[in-house]
Parts: sequence; C-alpha cells; structure tokens
Amino acid sequence: MTSRSNSLDNVPSLSIVIPVYNEPDWIGRSVGALKTAIANANWPAEIIVVDDGSTDDTSKRLAELDVTVISQENKGRFAARLAGIEASSADLVLLIDSRVVIDPQSLVFLRDQLVAHPERTVWNGHIDVDTKGNPYAGFMAGLVAVGWRRYVAEPRLVSFTAEEFDAFPKGTTLFVAPKNVLKEAAVSFSSLYDDVRMASDDTRMLRSISERGRIWIAPSFAAQYNSRDSLQKFVKHAYFRGTTFVDGYLDSPGPVRNAMFAAGGVGVFGLFVLVKRPLLALVLAVLGSGAAGAVARKSGASKDQAVSVAKLLPVFAACFGAGAVRGLTMAIRKRLGR
Repeated sequence: MTSRSNSLDNVPSLSIVIPVYNEPDWIGRSVGALKTAIANANWPAEIIVVDDGSTDDTSKRLAELDVTVISQENKGRFAARLAGIEASSADLVLLIDSRVVIDPQSLVFLRDQLVAHPERTVWNGHIDVDTKGNPYAGFMAGLVAVGWRRYVAEPRLVSFTAEEFDAFPKGTTLFVAPKNVLKEAAVSFSSLYDDVRMASDDTRMLRSISERGRIWIAPSFAAQYNSRDSLQKFVKHAYFRGTTFVDGYLDSPGPVRNAMFAAGGVGVFGLFVLVKRPLLALVLAVLGSGAAGAVARKSGASKDQAVSVAKLLPVFAACFGAGAVRGLTMAIRKRLGR
C-alpha cells in the first residue's frame, strides 16, 4: 500500500463511498457527520455518493452537499457500492450507508490505528442502533445482541478471520479496507440470483475478505444506525432481508446456514399446526416469542429491546420467511436456467 504524509502522521489516503436510494433527509446528516469526523482527524478524504436511481428529492439534496455524485439506474446497493469503489482514487475505501451517522472521533481512532499498526487495514464498524421511541429498531438491536453476543456482551478491540466469521458483527454499514482488497472481493463471487438488486450486498464479499486476513472491530470506530420507524417499513425491510439472507448463506456451510434450515423446518411445522390446530399454533407462537425475548435479555439486550423482540418476532418471522422462500425460488430458477 502506498502512503502519503500530512502535517500529523503518515496515513493512507481515504475515499468514502455512500450508496443512497430515496433518502433525502438522512443523506445530509450522514455526510455532515463524515465531514466533522474528517476535520477532527485532519485526514482529507473524498466523499463519493452513488445515487442508485432515486425517485424523490435525493438528487436535489445531493447537489447541495459539495460531494462527488455518481448517478445510475436502480441496480441495488451492491452495484452502487462497486461503482463508488471503482470511481475512488484513494488507497483505502470507507463504505458507509446513508442512514448511518459516524461518531465524531471515529476517524481519529482509525487514523491512529493505521499509524501504530499499519497491518490493520481492514475494519468493521461498531454499530449502535438508535432505539429511542422506536420498537422496530429495538427489535433489530435485540436480534444483534443474540446473534453476536460474543462481542455485544463485551465490546472491545478484537479481530476475527473466516473461522469465526459468523460469531462477530459485520456488514458494509460501516466498513473500511484497501481499495484493491474490496475490488478483488467484490468480483470473487457471483450472486445466486439473476436480479442483482436482490443479491446479498455484503456477506459474500466480507466472507471473502475474512478468508485473506483479519477483520478488526472496536467500540472506538463506531457509528449510529437509524432504523426504519414504521410497521410498513419494518415489514418491507424484513421481507427484503430474508431474500438477501438466502443469497449470503445458502452455499456457505456453517452455523448460520444450519440455523436457516432449522428455522425453515420450524416454519413448515408451524404452518401445519396453524392449519390443523390454530389455537395451539397461537399458544406456541406466544410462548416462542416470550422465550426469544428472554434470550435477548440474557444476551445483553435492554429490557425495552427484549420486549420489542417478544412483540415483533411473529411479524418479522413471517415476513423474513416469505422473503427467504422468494430467495430460494430465485436461486432455483437461476440454477435451472429459467
């Protein structure tokens, strides 16, 4: 990796890539927080926003932000991120989503880590979810506490490789790596679907990166994610994530895929019971939701987050499951050439 010098430290050059689709309100906040973090770190960086075919006032808002804008027809977040990576000019590329507000000191921490430990070039962000007054965000935070309790229960500076990939938080919500590493990982696989808009936009790429070296994570490299705040948005997002989940894990052996198959079996059993014994199905759903809330609480979720898990699990499971069925159908169609 090549480096350059500034008045403080020798650090790699930095490009920041943000895919955006119909987020005229949040994109301004995200970019504003990035500019503050850049200034605090005294680390000049280019900001590239890829407008993935927005149909609202997003393009108008982008024109006011003094950033590089790439506009394309709607191709999905993965294609938007790849377009931004291709257009970037720096050694390192920071990927961040449009509903994410980076902490003011995060780039100071990252810069200092790169100076003290030049080999630590791949970082996954520590993501805090704004759950105040938002049960849908609380639900997602509760799930994270269960799925990645190994880290969430004790946030700390740590790293992981492919062998521990499923045990730690990861995603392109906030992620930084050398440009060449991201490009190589992005083209190292193909989606199980013909429609790339439904493809997993991070899991496969990050798994590929973890097979080549360590991914670091720490509470000091952090951002706040602002989740959907209505039932309609929650349902739509759960359905979409069910589809992308299949693309990310169907051909990746491990505990997550095993859990996916187990959940599918439980879902089929639940439908059978619902048809034959609807009252029993209702009782089982209530008991299962309560148990899930208790597990979330024990895993480190707050009381409110655990309650959200218990209340919203049936809705999420139904929508996520429907999305997974859609994903399996799309994967089979591509495999059969239809």
